[in-house]
Amino acid sequence: MKNIVVIGGSAAGTKAAAKAKRLNEFANVTIIQKDPDLSMASCGYPYYVGGVFDNRNMLLCTPTGVVRDATFFGKAKGITALVQTEVTAINRQAKEVTCKDLKSGEEKQLAYDKLIIATGANPNMPPIPNIELDGITTLLSMADTDYLRKIRDEKKVKKAVIIGGGLIGVETCEALQLSGIEVTVVELLDQVLPFLDWELAKLVENHMKAKGAQVLTATGLKAFNGEGGRLTGVTLNDGTVLDCELAVMAIGVRPNSGMAAGCGLEIGAFGGISVDNHMQTSDPDIYAAGDCIEIDNLNTGGKTFSPMGDLANLQGRIAGENAMKGNSVTFPGTYQTGICKIFDFNAGSTGLTEKAAQKAGITDYEVAVNASPDKPGFMGARLLVSKILVSTKDQRILGYQCVGPGDVSKQLASAAIAIKGRLKVEDLVNLDLPYAPPFSLAIDHFITAAHIMQNKLKGRMDGISVTEVWKKIQNKEDAVYFDLRSPEEYEEMHLGIGETLIPLGALRDKLDALPADKDKEIVCYCKISMRGYEAATIMNAHGYTNVKVMEGGVMAWPYPRKK
Repeated sequence: MKNIVVIGGSAAGTKAAAKAKRLNEFANVTIIQKDPDLSMASCGYPYYVGGVFDNRNMLLCTPTGVVRDATFFGKAKGITALVQTEVTAINRQAKEVTCKDLKSGEEKQLAYDKLIIATGANPNMPPIPNIELDGITTLLSMADTDYLRKIRDEKKVKKAVIIGGGLIGVETCEALQLSGIEVTVVELLDQVLPFLDWELAKLVENHMKAKGAQVLTATGLKAFNGEGGRLTGVTLNDGTVLDCELAVMAIGVRPNSGMAAGCGLEIGAFGGISVDNHMQTSDPDIYAAGDCIEIDNLNTGGKTFSPMGDLANLQGRIAGENAMKGNSVTFPGTYQTGICKIFDFNAGSTGLTEKAAQKAGITDYEVAVNASPDKPGFMGARLLVSKILVSTKDQRILGYQCVGPGDVSKQLASAAIAIKGRLKVEDLVNLDLPYAPPFSLAIDHFITAAHIMQNKLKGRMDGISVTEVWKKIQNKEDAVYFDLRSPEEYEEMHLGIGETLIPLGALRDKLDALPADKDKEIVCYCKISMRGYEAATIMNAHGYTNVKVMEGGVMAWPYPRKK
């Protein structure tokens, strides 16, 4: 009878155990879990903290409401689950693990034919002065979640500082802000959400600020301040002191690979367990999955550390099947797809960002920004701002980002499949996507992004980014700016960059208002720059040679506006 032992009982571990047992009813499958809970929906932690739902068991239960505890795994799955039990050693030669019951202190050895390591990740906790003070936490475990939910329910904490503006940081910001706590996010980089390019991340940051959060970028944490063993505030690198009773460390995680390293398994450059596409480690009898491993980076090649819940589940299935049946299935790697919700905004990315492409030394690419609704106005349209990146070698889509209150997940799903399928711009411009007014425009936002890119690649549109426009203004470059919106739109909101308002419908009658020098640089824009593009075609037809369209228009503008 085959013995499968799984170390770790969260996403990858429980998925691996369940898959293995389904493939061999008569095998002995055992999960060893240090924590008291099993199969936690860890990506849901911020929403429980923020009061989106109040039943803690929803983080632990099946879709039918049954809590996935040791009894459930034993009865429903036929899997032995040892909770509050810690593995203290792996003996590869004897093919056994030593584990300790944390309640009784009893130790025992379990033999395995195949071992699966799914030990997850640990939070990054640098040696910042006074980090041991009460009131400093992370949001990585159920214990962390219970602690923060208690703070929410007690309503005693008034101010909190979140260190880190990545996925966990911004989601925690929303959770605490919804709890009535005044929140400041401190991020060492010059932007939140580093999986986005700066100009899209800035739109997210602006939304966070509009919702009442304070966001400080390009500054780090120098020290925690306390009194009587409790946190009273933080001091930033620039000397700024922020008063707070709560601090959440959200500066990322690192692979929990110490046990694997201790038994001699190969460890990668990111500190994760090295595995092949079968999830097999350097020991053929040991597999690994989830946040403790490194996987293939399908964007740039090489390996990457990508601690995402969906990937952990997929890897667990692969590890479980191969441990039970032999190496028959593979996990290809990741295009680093990610998404999150921040108040009324959604943000996500798949494939390469422009920043990542530049870092990888990729230069033969083109980008295009699209700002447009996700559905018709009469169906409650919500804005989306996206950025598509394609190879100029073969016009294959390499990356896509999207932010806004609209349905970002649909856009990312389309893009992720297009990247996986190695689709080109000409494949995208006529995609047969589902359409009805409750769901999308007649030409979906994603297809429109491909149309904009097609126009650029065919030389029909000369685009300029909002960042490039801002630099021109800061450098006082000699350019002329035309806003093609209506007077009513302009009165409601305008940039104040020295622009001239000429509504598109009046442009043909006001060509004499254009520069006499037809080689003068002209930048056209409107709300989303559809009218800006149409204005540019008119100007080009009348002999103007240097007309650019500010991509995304006013809706993609992340900088201060006059109104």
